[in-house]
Amino acid sequence: MRIIIVILEKATKYCGEKGQWFRHPDTNRTWSNYTACNANTKEKLKSVFILYYMAIVGHALSIASLLISLAIFFYFRSLSCQRITLHKNLFWSYVLNSAITLIYLIAVVNNPDLVGQNPVGCKVLHFFHMYMLGCNYFWMLCEGIYLHTLIVVAVFAEEQHLHWYYLLGWGFPLVPACIHAVARKQYFDDNCWMSVETNLLYVVHGPIMAALLVNLFFLLNIVRVLVTKLRDTHRAETNMYMKAVRATLILVPLLGIQFVIFPWRPENRLVGEVYDYFMHILMHYQGLLVATIFCFFNGEVQGTLKRQWMQYKTQWGQRRRDHCSMRSTSYTATSITEVPAFMYHHECNSEHLNGRNSEDSELVALKTGETYA
Repeated sequence: MRIIIVILEKATKYCGEKGQWFRHPDTNRTWSNYTACNANTKEKLKSVFILYYMAIVGHALSIASLLISLAIFFYFRSLSCQRITLHKNLFWSYVLNSAITLIYLIAVVNNPDLVGQNPVGCKVLHFFHMYMLGCNYFWMLCEGIYLHTLIVVAVFAEEQHLHWYYLLGWGFPLVPACIHAVARKQYFDDNCWMSVETNLLYVVHGPIMAALLVNLFFLLNIVRVLVTKLRDTHRAETNMYMKAVRATLILVPLLGIQFVIFPWRPENRLVGEVYDYFMHILMHYQGLLVATIFCFFNGEVQGTLKRQWMQYKTQWGQRRRDHCSMRSTSYTATSITEVPAFMYHHECNSEHLNGRNSEDSELVALKTGETYA
């Protein structure tokens, strides 16, 4: 939701050694230098609009890719398992977060009059965004805990009680979101809670960073155990779990980097713009990234889709052959029924002749021979 453009150019006002403000030599009046604020104004506006529409496109693509992934998971029964159930909940949290963010960007950020009115609705929307943001990362933590329990603790046991995961993924993020909302109302009640110039955001970001660190610890420990098992046993099952861990291990640093490097934006204007684009891709294209790694690049999903495609092609080819066979049979039947009249007449004469005596037959034959002669 955060579209942040850091403006490095600031107004300056010089205070002399005697504690007096600098006066402009032409007017002899106290003077503040605003010239730096007007530098590169067109470029700044262009950059702001590009980043704004990048965010909208990113969340729209995220919603589309996540819904396609959820449709695949729900349609194919062969993909049903506890790990896929966790994937579904993670995907739903990203869908809801992207939907709320799109509403906020279009209805609030792009509407200065509404921000000036400061309605309660925009603050409620901000609260739900903070809650869904927490759900994103705590469902990612659920993925890590599940794999750690499955591989390290339970030694490849299949079934776990998922109600604890639901409590952690959907329940716990309510706590920091509610604390942040109350503290924001009491101590930093700006319009629509749009400002990021407050340390109260760490009420939400702090637990998220803790979840990322715990998740990273779990995943590194899982990799250690799997490498040991793979070296000792070379089991195919170990290879399968290694692939599942690899996807989560890739996502955790990618999705958490914004909370680590965000405060340190480069001061150089050109490098700062590159930083802004990079951070916006990480923040607003997360759903697309999650769907791509957990679904579209998933070997099980790809295998299931390939089998379904081959089955569809086989069935379609069979239906086409059956259709062509029916057309051929119909054409043959039509050809038989549409015999020329003279042939039918000849056959009827033959049948009629078969019922006569030999003399009549010979007489007819002679007449027929005379006719053709």
